[in-house]
Amino acid sequence: MDEHSIKAVIFDCDGTLVDSETLSLAVLVQHVAEFGLEISHAEAMERFAGNELSVVFSEFEDRLGRKLPEDFLDTFRSRQMGVLREQLQPVAGVHDLLDAMQVPFCVASNAPVSKIQLCLETVDLIHHFDESVIFSAYQIKRWKPEPDLFLMAAERMQVAPQHCAVVEDSVFGIKAGLAAGMQVYGYDPHENLTGQFENVQLVRSLSELQRLLYVIP
Repeated sequence: MDEHSIKAVIFDCDGTLVDSETLSLAVLVQHVAEFGLEISHAEAMERFAGNELSVVFSEFEDRLGRKLPEDFLDTFRSRQMGVLREQLQPVAGVHDLLDAMQVPFCVASNAPVSKIQLCLETVDLIHHFDESVIFSAYQIKRWKPEPDLFLMAAERMQVAPQHCAVVEDSVFGIKAGLAAGMQVYGYDPHENLTGQFENVQLVRSLSELQRLLYVIP
């Protein structure tokens, strides 16, 4: 068997399984604008997609020159959850991909478990992921681009890191996967990641990823 054969796949959630990044960042941009900070959606996607919220909020405060209200996060989460419940869609091809998987897989996200579960439930993917294969950075207080979350997922899946494939759509997640010593696939439908990484296989669709992972029955 090849030393780099894939024995488990670790999926990011937002932007990889569910098309949530655009919705969530639109809510965030609108919310912070209420406090006088105008940020374009394009800038938000480039700088904040996949990043830890505390880092994002710290940048907001630096640019505003003052602290955000104590309820800023709670208000954002409430609005975000409402929008996701009403508008969230699965990433094209994800149902076929997960139905065809021939190796164990899990989800590992910077988001809280409650948000991961809501997203998966909303797009009818939750039956693929029981609680034992949902991993959140909030569980260990270490966020991507640190590798800790992916390493924890690999340990729980009982698969060595070099035999894990990571599927990510953000710079932060890709860096985490590389730092963990895993095989990284970048879901890049708009070619935003082109030229940024070596040793990362970029795909523009999940059907392309399905072929690369040899998971077609």
